[in-house]
Amino acid sequence: MKNNNPKFAFYYLLSLVALIFTAISSAIIIFQIIDKSIRDILVDNVYNNDGGLRFGISALFVAAPIFFLMVNFVNKGLRKNELEKESSLRRWLTYFILFVSAVIILGSLIGILNSFLSGEMTLKFALKTLTVLIISALVFSYYFYDIKRDNVEKKDKNIRTFFIISLGLVLAIFISSFFFVESPQIARKKRLDQIVLNRVSVIEGVVNNYYDLNKKLPNNLQEISSESGKFYFNEKDLYDPETGEKIEYNKISDREFEICANFRTSSNDGEGRYYYADRRFEPGRNCFKGNLWIDDKQMLID
Repeated sequence: MKNNNPKFAFYYLLSLVALIFTAISSAIIIFQIIDKSIRDILVDNVYNNDGGLRFGISALFVAAPIFFLMVNFVNKGLRKNELEKESSLRRWLTYFILFVSAVIILGSLIGILNSFLSGEMTLKFALKTLTVLIISALVFSYYFYDIKRDNVEKKDKNIRTFFIISLGLVLAIFISSFFFVESPQIARKKRLDQIVLNRVSVIEGVVNNYYDLNKKLPNNLQEISSESGKFYFNEKDLYDPETGEKIEYNKISDREFEICANFRTSSNDGEGRYYYADRRFEPGRNCFKGNLWIDDKQMLID
């Protein structure tokens, strides 16, 4: 018999990496679906987006086929006697996979329990715990059965059943995720709006710096840009990153100003929570009253 240990070591180790990504991404998707389906005021009042869900979908799409393919290669090698049933390589790597899986499961359960103790809803805690237990049961039951089965030279009905069930679950999770994740077009619009919102804050900060030094508001942004030696000011911060439309600064009075810009989405759509939660906007032109920080400090002193 040829020494196929290096080849099967590669199969086992790659299947381990793929298994980790498959299990974690499946859990992430289910957790995100639970969070979106069961509203919690603790979550709804902080910045949130679909980043975790998008990562889960991407990881599952790439890792799951690799995992099933590597396990299939290992089983074919066992049937063809390219890998001995009692091989030390097979036993060591199988138990190594179980060890790594156990560590990840323990970490996941600790994280879930910590969230529960931090105030997460009991129903969410129960569903997430159940998710981790089901995934861990599938992983451990397969590998424990595989390492103990006697006849590896014939196709095993139990192994086939495992593949059908696990593949069905992965497909169900993957397909379900698309009912909860926002489309790439909406995600792009929200990221562009976030940039606009950031630039509104940059302009507000520059105006405050100007006011702090000159004890007056600028009549327009050209007054600030003409004194570039005193102020950090990048011309790109005046424009929409996609359309090139200028973000407006308007002086209302000696101590009042506003900044206006056009947005693509709404900050109140239930999912569109942005970093600057105190600023609400709808699609189209929106104006924000500027804050003079020196006035805020004076009010605190008074």
